[in-house]
Amino acid sequence: MTRWVMAGLAASAALMLGATTAGAAPSGSDLMVVRLDPDAVAPGGTTTVHGFVANVGPQRTASPFTVLVDLPAGFTAEGPYFPAGCRALSDQVVQCTFGGGLPPLETATALVPVRADADVPPGTVAEGHVRVVSVDDHNPANNSTPFTLTVG
Repeated sequence: MTRWVMAGLAASAALMLGATTAGAAPSGSDLMVVRLDPDAVAPGGTTTVHGFVANVGPQRTASPFTVLVDLPAGFTAEGPYFPAGCRALSDQVVQCTFGGGLPPLETATALVPVRADADVPPGTVAEGHVRVVSVDDHNPANNSTPFTLTVG
């Protein structure tokens, strides 16, 4: 049920973003990546990484922003991704671009299904990263966070 709730929240956030505002002057927004560790996964199984980004303000984003999900060795991104505009740059990096217009105190989420390689032993704990990149953002200190992939 949690997966459907998060997908619904992400869909709502994507609808609120509106059209890309190409050429807009950068805003005074502050995008922050929030850490969410995915559920544990069996060798050869899948889990979902949530690239959860909040605009802590004080302004609405004026420009598009990009969420990047970097996976550790032994794990592979496996679409389909959400939102539909996400794309794999490699087996271990997925890029999702959101349009400008994210209001202060609102969020956007990229959902990236991940498969653990079949030969990754149970008990493995590996670290990946979620990053956000935006010309609007003036506080790079909160633009990246690790997440833990656990093989059980």
